[in-house]
Amino acid sequence: MNVTASMTLKLIPKPLETQPVFLCIDDTIVPKFGKKFENVSKLFDHAAHNGSGYLNGHCFVSVMLCVPVWDKDRIVYQSVPLSYRMWQKKESKLELAVSMIRQVMPELMEKKNVILLCDSWYTKSTLVSIVAEYKNLDLIGNARYDSVLYDLAPQPTGRRGRPAKHGDRLSIEEAFTLSEEKIGGYYIGARRVLTNIFGTREVLAYVTATEKRGGCRRLFFSTIFPTQLQIFCAWQEKAPLNQTGSSWMDYIPLFLYAFRWNIEVSYYEQKTFWSLCSYMVRSRKGIELLVNLINIAYSAMKLLPYQDAGFTKYRNGSVQDFRFVLSERIRKELFFATFVKKSKSMIKSSVLMKVLKCLVQQNGYHL
Repeated sequence: MNVTASMTLKLIPKPLETQPVFLCIDDTIVPKFGKKFENVSKLFDHAAHNGSGYLNGHCFVSVMLCVPVWDKDRIVYQSVPLSYRMWQKKESKLELAVSMIRQVMPELMEKKNVILLCDSWYTKSTLVSIVAEYKNLDLIGNARYDSVLYDLAPQPTGRRGRPAKHGDRLSIEEAFTLSEEKIGGYYIGARRVLTNIFGTREVLAYVTATEKRGGCRRLFFSTIFPTQLQIFCAWQEKAPLNQTGSSWMDYIPLFLYAFRWNIEVSYYEQKTFWSLCSYMVRSRKGIELLVNLINIAYSAMKLLPYQDAGFTKYRNGSVQDFRFVLSERIRKELFFATFVKKSKSMIKSSVLMKVLKCLVQQNGYHL
């Protein structure tokens, strides 16, 4: 895990060293038929389309590292998954995520801003508490709509008695003033608040809405404030982050939350093109080793275009196409470098040997 993180951090060019890096935390379910796999259990999957929402399988918690790299004149965040851990129900998925973050943070201590991105299931006190353990670690996360919010504590009045720890309770519908126009497809409201999840720590709360009145509203928290970020908005690859003007600067932490989606893309690519769900090993240890071996191969593929100039054109290409190209290269290596050399002592026909030599030379090998 730390080796992959160290190699990924080397991709960051010197001009971008002050840009934030992101750790994305999430979990994914791998359905399995039968009950002979160790730790297999009945799990709820909101994306399952089987009529009940429950399926038989394993749940894996994973962490992904996103770092900034140059793509011509734009800043693109390259995402590399670091590790998978099987959830055994002996400890919660939140506790499992915390242990994985502690494992990778020593590699990130020199970074100015490391931002943890997670959805509403992980934005809970168990995970949030780790932010206080590292001075360069912050969190931006989606939260439950019904999370309790309070206004900031009022100034001391000088009267006798214990001062108030927080202000009045806030309503998501009434306490946030939404922007005049849509930003990135949503009306956005922001204000500093206190909440039970973060204890006495002041955080920035965002509310997004599809309509100014009514419609669906979502809640987000950020422990980092826009003034603490050093980010080159003008060179970012995608909107709305590359379109931020002075009136949009307060919303930058919310825009950064969009990088969390990269971990969902990674799940799709690994399950579809790298056979992440096809393991037949039964023991938990064997399953974890195999899944992480697949993940290492996938991560190596993501890093290869930045390490070998011959593969540069695949930096932003299709994973499926790049995997096919790599498999063809490996197939040629096995055939020409191994089979043909052994054939020298087996094939007596000089004409056939000449044909093989020509094929080998055309593909850059030598007998």
